Amino acid sequence: MVASAIVMVIALVFIALFELPTFLGWVSFYNLCLIPFQVMAVVLWGGANPSFVAKLSQPVKGLVMLLVTLVVAAVAAPLAFGSVGEGVSPPDMIPTHFVILAVPTTFYLSIVWGGWPFTNLFKNSIVAGLALLVASYAITYVIFQLFFDYSFLQGAPIYLQSAPQGMFNGVTALVFYVTALAVMFIVLCFDLWPLTTVPGVMKQPVLGLVWTVVILVGAAIALQIGVVSMGIDPMIFFTRATVPFIFGSIVVLNMLQNSLFAKMTQPLKGVVNVIAVVVIGVALSNLYGALAPIVTGPLASGPPGYVYEVWLANSLLSVTFPFLIFYAVYLNYWPLIKPNH
Repeated sequence: MVASAIVMVIALVFIALFELPTFLGWVSFYNLCLIPFQVMAVVLWGGANPSFVAKLSQPVKGLVMLLVTLVVAAVAAPLAFGSVGEGVSPPDMIPTHFVILAVPTTFYLSIVWGGWPFTNLFKNSIVAGLALLVASYAITYVIFQLFFDYSFLQGAPIYLQSAPQGMFNGVTALVFYVTALAVMFIVLCFDLWPLTTVPGVMKQPVLGLVWTVVILVGAAIALQIGVVSMGIDPMIFFTRATVPFIFGSIVVLNMLQNSLFAKMTQPLKGVVNVIAVVVIGVALSNLYGALAPIVTGPLASGPPGYVYEVWLANSLLSVTFPFLIFYAVYLNYWPLIKPNH
């Protein structure tokens, strides 16, 4: 938790450097473009690639990977801005939603599908990883066009002529797609139990298919209960439930390396993991919310602008989340933990 606390302080100081419009615009947009490469590099490469980087010692190794990630994001951000965002500066809701969606897509391809079929098609893991990254953005674009509808923004200054007019309200679709990521983390809290009890399921592409169905059904149930039955505003549901759960999952499963209840067996371990994720995620989300007036200034909550909600989601997931992974994986907790030789 010491490492997490240090990184969170750094993240909040970073956020405080920017005026609100700048932070919610270009800063968050660029930071979101860091995450897909980061996810792919952590899950598929696991610190072993590129090979010349793997041979380096800390902190040089971590700094080189950070630099590579920054460069990749510097390529992805203007491409997304110029295509989906029509080059309208600063990037607003529509292009920002697109780069948000690329994050769970990369998670799904890397973790749920285990890199399949890219790891089968390309024996070189660097090529497989880069192919997965390109596919993540391509798949995201198809999903964006088919399922997201922004016609409700017509007449508003932020509306774009190229905005998709798909099957579902763009905000609700975003909440659903990211909530599916939260369900993916629930499955990870259980170490994939009970799927692990069926050997035939635990191989790709069967695992990917089954796990995808699980997370989509789970997200549908969550939105049916929270948004439809309880009548919670989708953006409120997003920032009070989905975002804290994902953030708590990163702390419990990544920063604490799933070690809190390591001696327990499933499914009890999964249950207490989920409880810990909820408690930690909500507590940290509330802490960020309490610090918001100090870090950025007064923020209006709720419609029409949802300024507080957008600030909170970006502070937790587009800034602190990648910062945590940078430190935990790229730097391997250096200098708090000395590397093994």
